[in-house]
Amino acid sequence: MSDPAVRVDIRGDGVAWVTLDRPDARNALSKAVNLELLRLARELSSDRAVRAVVLTGTGEQAFCAGADLKERKGVPASEAGPYIDAISGAIDAWSRIRQPTICAMNGSAYGGGLELALACDFRLCAAGAEMGLTEVRLGIMPGAGGTQRLPRLIGVAAAKELILLGRRISAERAHTLGLVLEVVPFAGLRPAVERVLAELAGCAPKSVAMAKSAIERGSDVGIDEGLRIERQCYDVTLISEDRDEGLRAFAEKRPPRFTGR
Repeated sequence: MSDPAVRVDIRGDGVAWVTLDRPDARNALSKAVNLELLRLARELSSDRAVRAVVLTGTGEQAFCAGADLKERKGVPASEAGPYIDAISGAIDAWSRIRQPTICAMNGSAYGGGLELALACDFRLCAAGAEMGLTEVRLGIMPGAGGTQRLPRLIGVAAAKELILLGRRISAERAHTLGLVLEVVPFAGLRPAVERVLAELAGCAPKSVAMAKSAIERGSDVGIDEGLRIERQCYDVTLISEDRDEGLRAFAEKRPPRFTGR
């Protein structure tokens, strides 16, 4: 049974919208929510009818405030393991979803909330939102991928500024750093996401998935191994039906009709 705090809507066009629905808790990540996000990431990734996944939150204030600290209040460090495993497991699973993922940041994101956004391929953000990995101000540190994904995205120096100083930054600064793709007024967030989805719809699903895999798998290896991975992924697209359709469409001067096969 799905958690009512996480809503899922799979549209007819193959786009799955996943919404964190705990506005009273600023969409914080409880253990139950993390387990549901883990389940959904695996389920959606294996669903061949899903071509893209959008993650967002309810309300105009917060995309996700991070871990549910009220839930963990009073839990001794020796017993915190299951909570930490749940949030890191969920976020890691989102980073491994086969299809392109878009985080529609409807509001601010801190700690685990920002780490969850970092696990997505694209981030679009509502103007006025803030974000940060502020764990050092609570006597801990990012533990769900923040120290690894943020430097890879914006560079080591900028990541150290945010993480070691626990700074909160504006959506506009995040855009300058390359953390978010676009900043738009709240009312324009969904239309902005739809524009990105429309661009993705014009691309072959298998090609996008293989290109994503090549980038992810090749980012932490040497160039020779990276090129081997790229060729391996390229060969998958070479024998696809969409590759033949793409060539036919080009020759016939028409938009391709990709099927994901």
